[in-house]
Amino acid sequence: MDIYFHDTAIVDEGAEIGEDSKVWHFSHVCGGARIGRQCSLGQNVFIGNAAVIGDNCKIYNNVSVYDNVILENDVFCGPSMVFTNAYNPRSAIVRKGEYKTTRVKQGATLGANCTIVCGVTIGRFAFIGAGAVINKDVPDYALMVGVPAKQVGWMSEYGEQLEMPLTGEATAVCPHQQVTYQLSGSTLLKLGKVNA
Repeated sequence: MDIYFHDTAIVDEGAEIGEDSKVWHFSHVCGGARIGRQCSLGQNVFIGNAAVIGDNCKIYNNVSVYDNVILENDVFCGPSMVFTNAYNPRSAIVRKGEYKTTRVKQGATLGANCTIVCGVTIGRFAFIGAGAVINKDVPDYALMVGVPAKQVGWMSEYGEQLEMPLTGEATAVCPHQQVTYQLSGSTLLKLGKVNA
């Protein structure tokens, strides 16, 4: 198994890390953490005991993935983005038994400096803009920006904004992959390759 740990990284006994993953400078992986294959943990990343990270996730510098945060495969966490796990924290009150689960589904992008309030689900291939604050569930393929975040569009799996309304009936083609997407109401579905 080929896993790279920088000399300054701390990986506690018991942590599960998949092959071809890399743990860079000053990062700390707790003993109960589960990390998939081909992941990259940038400088100063913290992974909690009850965190679960899928395959091929990229977690950039200064990100803490706390207990009860679940990242599915292919999730991108931009520099200094923030997860939380207690909804109403107080220094003098212990809330470890009240942590809320946050799930980030396959292929989602979490932009630099965004904040994900605990207890939400980020949909497949959703795109959270830099600095946005997410305090409710995000649909698959949704483009979210602002504080608090609002949906302003739809994204393809390639990471390009699709030309279509937020709701209604419409189709669009991602020019990079020649894949058609169909909007029905407020749900976007990937149909497949054009002329496939």
